[in-house]
Amino acid sequence: MDKDKKKDIGYAIAKAGLGSIPIVGAAASELLQLIVIPPLEKRRSEWMEQIGQKLKDLEEKETVDFQSLQENDVFIDVVLQCTQEVIKTSEKEKIEYFQNAILNTANGENPELAEIQIFLNFISDFTIWHIKILKLFDEPNDWFDKNNKTVPNFMGAGLSSILDIAYPELKGRREFYHLIWDDLQRAGMHKTSGLHTTMTGSGLMVSRTTKFGKKFLNFITENPID
Repeated sequence: MDKDKKKDIGYAIAKAGLGSIPIVGAAASELLQLIVIPPLEKRRSEWMEQIGQKLKDLEEKETVDFQSLQENDVFIDVVLQCTQEVIKTSEKEKIEYFQNAILNTANGENPELAEIQIFLNFISDFTIWHIKILKLFDEPNDWFDKNNKTVPNFMGAGLSSILDIAYPELKGRREFYHLIWDDLQRAGMHKTSGLHTTMTGSGLMVSRTTKFGKKFLNFITENPID
């Protein structure tokens, strides 16, 4: 921390300590601003720089046109909403999902505005575990291949067995992942009611996401541009 910043915080602390009760609130507010505002500004600056660079890359590949984007109200709405949400989180995965949402909107590979707003709200409201579990059960075979994991030849088991193999840290946390599974079902993301219903080995590896769920995952996933 540089000397000026230390001096400012030290002054705010002294002011809070010496002030009478009626001004403690104001002094505390000043201290909070010194602590919180700089990191928020840093987040915003880093975020805008990242997005700017990504959009520049797309323009150089002639995938997007800056003039068209300036006149695209949907794109502007998405950038504003994503920026507000990114400033409120330190989770790198969520920041990446918001970034991909902007880039896919810029590319024109996006749903209608109402669905975009719903999807952006999902990124904000869901935990990272919601999206991890949704991705796993979207295409289980592909997920295990990409993550270099092997699924035993089950004669019969429930989807919870697949979840335990994919994410051992979730073993014994049934209430936690059941809550997530139910959230995803209410959101229309998947079409399976229970994680413990016994099914065949091949049945375990069938995609469980709805068309709506796949659309959501596609919207928050970076689509490579040649």
